[in-house]
Amino acid sequence: GNLENTDSVTGLIQWKRHMEHVKSELLDQIQGQLGDLVDKVIKESVHSYSQRLKQGANPEELKKQMRNKKSSSEKGKVFVEQPSLLDDLLEIDHIRTIYHMFIAMLCVFIISTVAVDFIDEGRLVLEFDLLVYTFGKFPMVVSAWSCMFIYTLAVPYKVLNIWGSFYHTSHFPRLITFLLGSLLLVGQTCVLGIYPIYTVIHYELPPASRFIVILEQIRFMMKSYSFIRENVPKIANAKLKEGEKLKLPKFSSYLYFLFCPTLLYRDSYPRTPYIRWNYVAKNFAQVLGCLFYTYFILERLCIPVFRNISKQPFNTKTLILTLFHATVPGEGTFVLLLSFFSFLHCWLNAFAEMLRFADRKFYKDWWNSTSFANYYRTWNVVVHDWLYYYIYLDVLWLFRQKFRTAAMLSTFIISAIVHEYVLTLCLGYFYPVMFCLFAVFGVVFNFMLNDKRKGPIWNIIMWTFLFIGQGIQICLYCQEWYAQIHCPIKEKTFWELITPRSWSCQT
Repeated sequence: GNLENTDSVTGLIQWKRHMEHVKSELLDQIQGQLGDLVDKVIKESVHSYSQRLKQGANPEELKKQMRNKKSSSEKGKVFVEQPSLLDDLLEIDHIRTIYHMFIAMLCVFIISTVAVDFIDEGRLVLEFDLLVYTFGKFPMVVSAWSCMFIYTLAVPYKVLNIWGSFYHTSHFPRLITFLLGSLLLVGQTCVLGIYPIYTVIHYELPPASRFIVILEQIRFMMKSYSFIRENVPKIANAKLKEGEKLKLPKFSSYLYFLFCPTLLYRDSYPRTPYIRWNYVAKNFAQVLGCLFYTYFILERLCIPVFRNISKQPFNTKTLILTLFHATVPGEGTFVLLLSFFSFLHCWLNAFAEMLRFADRKFYKDWWNSTSFANYYRTWNVVVHDWLYYYIYLDVLWLFRQKFRTAAMLSTFIISAIVHEYVLTLCLGYFYPVMFCLFAVFGVVFNFMLNDKRKGPIWNIIMWTFLFIGQGIQICLYCQEWYAQIHCPIKEKTFWELITPRSWSCQT
């Protein structure tokens, strides 16, 4: 009897998860077809408009109906309670075995490091100099983050509240909008724009510390923009009755938004009933494990190859040999997978669990993609949603639903510029490898390997290009890193700063 009850409970749990998966897939399909739906609605409305004009209908009333119909079709992303895909997959024995294989490889790295230490030094040497260096000057990181956080928490919220309080009661709403908008723009430029750049350059922060400051700078900018972007239209279009007060966003909602793992502001999100602290601890432990995994890959596979490569003359032969050395073992792809798993799965799920944030779809099954168009949509859903709703759709609105290609290219270029900005500041030199791969090859592959490509062969092609692309990045960025050390810049002229040192470094 107990066995039958256990089987029935297990069956109910599996059925619930299956229905949640069906629900999330259905919502994805609905949102993916939203653009086509809006176009169809507009065409039908235009046709209806022309027909009713012939019948003598009121044009202003028809325009109002069209606006209401369109706005009802553009509600934006709907957050629903759903688990992360890997959490479901890791409950399957076969997938969990692959996870165990990665852990076993980490154990091999540790064992080989210990063995080499005993052979070379005759004792155990676990100093982790690379980790200590990359996360150096951490108090300065905490200080910079605190300044950016306090500003983002206080200023955008206060400016929006002041503007909302006076917008409908003032005789000069446009003047108030201009003055407060200019004040906010200056604040954003100084505190979230110039200050982090000054901090990482002036105090010469090491790479990992720079990544924390710059990525938090971008996160705060995207969060504050979403908060303003979502609330300004609501306040401006609010229809207040006499004596009625305008409903402004709560401070607690904004504070929650600054920490929850999404870049789209909502007054409320679906919440889980309780916090699983063992799940939080497990995810943070996996983040730490991925950090050491990356350290061993760089220390054992990358640094020995690239440390002396810049002492050789730069030529095509050396470049190709080094490139394939980085590509074939898959160091670049290993780093890519570790970055994905540690941040998009473990880190975001840990914070989601602590905040009881129920929508855990931070990524989709990008590894099954047969097109780069699908890969870009599914790799990082958190950032993709922000780019889609605030760049792509806004550009489409600006051009009145025309020039979809221009909207897509604008989104690609902005994303490529931001990626290159991050790498340039964090590595300390300008070498636009990421920009070229993203803005040039990424756009070409997005058109060539589009959603019409189906079948296993296209997934193989996508992974092949992914391996090569990650190998190119690891190869060229590591080569330039050591060239900057071996051949430092003598005169800080503009051309010296933007010309890669690895092209001319011969020592």
